[in-house]
Amino acid sequence: MTVTSEPVRDVFDAGGRGLQHHGLRRANERAVLTLIGFNSGVSNADIARLSGLAPQTVSAILADIERAGLISRGPVLRGRRGQPATPIFLRAEGAFSIGVEIGWRHVEVLLLDLAANVRSTRRWHFDYPDAGTLVGEIAVVVAELVATLPEAQRLLVRGIGVALPTNIAANLHLVAAPEEQYALWTNLDLAGDLGRRTGFEVSLFNDGNAACWAELIAFERPRPGNFIYFLIARYVAAGIVGEGTLWEGPSGNSANLGSMLVRHGDGPLQPAHFIASVSALEQRLADAGFLVIPSQFETWDWDAFEPVVAQWIADSGNILARVVFNTSTVIETGLVVIDTILPADIATRLVAKVEEELKRLPVPSYSPPQVLLGHLGALAPAMGAAELTLYRRYFSRTLADLVG
Repeated sequence: MTVTSEPVRDVFDAGGRGLQHHGLRRANERAVLTLIGFNSGVSNADIARLSGLAPQTVSAILADIERAGLISRGPVLRGRRGQPATPIFLRAEGAFSIGVEIGWRHVEVLLLDLAANVRSTRRWHFDYPDAGTLVGEIAVVVAELVATLPEAQRLLVRGIGVALPTNIAANLHLVAAPEEQYALWTNLDLAGDLGRRTGFEVSLFNDGNAACWAELIAFERPRPGNFIYFLIARYVAAGIVGEGTLWEGPSGNSANLGSMLVRHGDGPLQPAHFIASVSALEQRLADAGFLVIPSQFETWDWDAFEPVVAQWIADSGNILARVVFNTSTVIETGLVVIDTILPADIATRLVAKVEEELKRLPVPSYSPPQVLLGHLGALAPAMGAAELTLYRRYFSRTLADLVG
């Protein structure tokens, strides 16, 4: 996919911000790893030019991180102008992480390597997330995934990232969970309990933010520095990348765009979740007399559902266009990325409808953004949680990170 509204420079390019002070060696290592990770095959000279670091500093850093097993060198490229260049790559087996998504009706657990390849994954479904059993179940699956690695590589698993909706305890009524689950979730130390059971450090992320990050990583160069992201799942997960930064907010739950109040037709104000989500589609199907198994879309009779699905796409496109417009009055962006857990043809139709509705908004001065289909679908939250775990250990992309 080509992003026509963004500058040619990739958001992960250091842009001359490398720092050479003696006390900032670790920060410079992060800057170099970032350039290698997001510019696969760069040479020593490329890294020096993009980072602003001296060639001698780059050579010393490359030697250190190569000894640490984080990079590999390709064959020397000859026949080009100047000195022969050696391409440098991240070594996929240099580190691993576990990504977990706790959804309203499912859990996804996956093993990711340093090059963002999913090595293996497990998914299971339930009627509601049971705080009494969930941590133990996840810990068992984590152990199974780690055991798929050769013994020496198991020591290179650097942590677990968990993506989940904001404030599960207060919203358990959405999946008709038993009343006792409120107390269980309120008292659950998810990161601490999972860490004790697995022996890994655990980080928690909002599911929309994690999915948004995974989408940013999945873009080909040049990656956009600004976009609004939606994952149309059981509810509307969302995220924002602004000026090259994932907008997580003080609590880690910013960009909760699915909770933006909208009005559908002559109805009351309500969150976008209850119009433009898969749960809203399921409710419409039930109202029309169709019973479906949630998330098992391969069993759905899509031909029979078409009138209901078509109306849901129309209504969802209209509502998401309003959310995009309202959001873009706060953050200036020329790009919207929409992904969904639904089949690809439904996703494509939804993207087209949002783009159509944005052009129809009665705002003369408004220049509609480009709307693209996302890359990852249902895997995005778990992948993003795993990627953020590795990224925060090894990489940097802002000046604050480089000097911190």
